[in-house]
Amino acid sequence: MLIQSKTTGLVFDIRRYSIHDGPGIRTTVFLKGCPLRCRWCHNPESWRPAPELAFRRTRCTGCRACEQACIFDAISWVDGMPVTDPDKCTVCGRCVEACPNRAREVVGRTTTVAEVMDEVVRDRIFYDQSGGGVTFSGGEPLMQPDFLLDLLEACRSIWIHTAVDTTCYSPWETLKAVAERTDLFLCDIKHIDSREHKQLTGVDNKMILENITRLAGMGKQIIVRVPLVPGVNDDLYSMRAIADFVESLGSVRRLDLLPYHSGGLSKAVRLTGDIKLMRPKSQSNQGIVNKIKQVLEDRGLEVKIGG
Repeated sequence: MLIQSKTTGLVFDIRRYSIHDGPGIRTTVFLKGCPLRCRWCHNPESWRPAPELAFRRTRCTGCRACEQACIFDAISWVDGMPVTDPDKCTVCGRCVEACPNRAREVVGRTTTVAEVMDEVVRDRIFYDQSGGGVTFSGGEPLMQPDFLLDLLEACRSIWIHTAVDTTCYSPWETLKAVAERTDLFLCDIKHIDSREHKQLTGVDNKMILENITRLAGMGKQIIVRVPLVPGVNDDLYSMRAIADFVESLGSVRRLDLLPYHSGGLSKAVRLTGDIKLMRPKSQSNQGIVNKIKQVLEDRGLEVKIGG
């Protein structure tokens, strides 16, 4: 397909055949950069709006090829393992190329709209058959508005359904421009209490809730998604408060419950930066999740576990 846009953006993953990021079979494009610092984040590699180095200790055999390849002296040897100095590392990728065991990788790559769309159109037959499409996620895709808008326009030009998975933590002018080109919003609500929200994510939720209300006022199709984190918001009081807000929107009836998993913890230790995530006392209890689902359904909401 012919794409005129020369806009580039930073992507850290493109996942095909996704069934949890909107209706049908989808391709999910993960844009790098996020203004929130959720303490339970499943994708901490999405935080920084720049490429970064990741290292898998279990694959390292101590050959020291990475140290020899680094021309910036950013890698030193400590207790039999390479340690990368983030102040010296330029993320040039020489150590990645030198590693024979693929213990190192650069997370995040600059790409064009055309390159993303070349991957997206490969599965168009599955979108058409399943009622699927493309979901732009992150991180926070609204942090790259020009890139996102051009991607949405490219999808719309060939009638591919689009969804934007967002925290809604963005100036309204940006979100409004995206809304005019988007079929569906997957809007995250982490916690309804503003002070708790700031403690858990680094920002309060005033702008988030206002933006979701404005999207509903535009008549946009919205699915509210709640990451259920043990000991944080997986109680009936918190969920009833979120349900009250969802009901106040009028047009929104769908709420997805996303049980916590600990995958973000293993990702965080691979990154060069110092990322500290909380470790909940337990995984999501299926009995509690089912109870919350039933309570919300009794209020007339459509509830799905897992998105």
